[in-house]
Amino acid sequence: MNSVVLVTGASTGIGNLTAKALAAAGHTVYASMRDIKGRNAPQARALVDFAFAHGYSLRPVELDVLSQESADAAVKAILDEQGRLDTVVHNAGHLVVGAMEAFSPEEISKVFDTNVLGAQRVNRAALPAMRNSNSGLMLWVSSSTVRGGFPPFMGPYAAAKAAMDSIAVTMSYELTRFGIETSIVVPGAFTRGTAHFPNAGKPADETTAAAYSRYNGLMDQVGARLSALMPDDADPQAVAEDIARIVSLPAGTRPFRSVIDFIGDGAAEVTEVAEQVRRDFAKRIGIDDLLQVSERAA
Repeated sequence: MNSVVLVTGASTGIGNLTAKALAAAGHTVYASMRDIKGRNAPQARALVDFAFAHGYSLRPVELDVLSQESADAAVKAILDEQGRLDTVVHNAGHLVVGAMEAFSPEEISKVFDTNVLGAQRVNRAALPAMRNSNSGLMLWVSSSTVRGGFPPFMGPYAAAKAAMDSIAVTMSYELTRFGIETSIVVPGAFTRGTAHFPNAGKPADETTAAAYSRYNGLMDQVGARLSALMPDDADPQAVAEDIARIVSLPAGTRPFRSVIDFIGDGAAEVTEVAEQVRRDFAKRIGIDDLLQVSERAA
């Protein structure tokens, strides 16, 4: 079934690949990004050209997840054009790298603003229409840092992804009686195929960052090790294809979590245990009816 899908953070990386994969799967896709007439005009034009070349229903839409007004306007534009919004893919995010101490509270707040509160702004814009239709899918792009192994110097990002993941779980209970399903896709580390690490932010406090000079070269060493562990076929396109697969599944059959990890950082194993504990606890406290059909069947 064709779904009308909004993908956040679709100018580059996994979001861009996901928008294309969903369009190729036959869905009507709105690829959101900031400043589509300015800084991201080339990316927006590339998506338009890609859609025209293949006959896909894919179009860029202006959406800054840091602005509720922008999120509201983007969703309104989609509803005005399509009359419905079936799926939201929460992909927008930003990585920062550096010693945790060196980040100011304001800098950490900005990371949470993009990775966590940005999703909440989109939720508040999209959910009224989805609740009224008593159907839909909220798909969250999480990270294996939430439950797997990860190196140091990723503190604000890992904390923000954990917070977003927790919100996704909470909302899954709160939305199920509206017929809105939840899927959480968990990518592992990818050392190539995205600009995630090259575009990573750093703390402005260079003095405190320099105090950690005894760790100089560690991230390069970790990156080299990760690259060595990464098989040749490891590609973030696998994440995009998995998202397209999940969106295309019939309601009631979608997985609650899906882990795409090529290096075995432990996220899949921890997730299996954690999800069983979560389902068992839901039964013990009498809210197992709030679990999705696919979860109860697991």
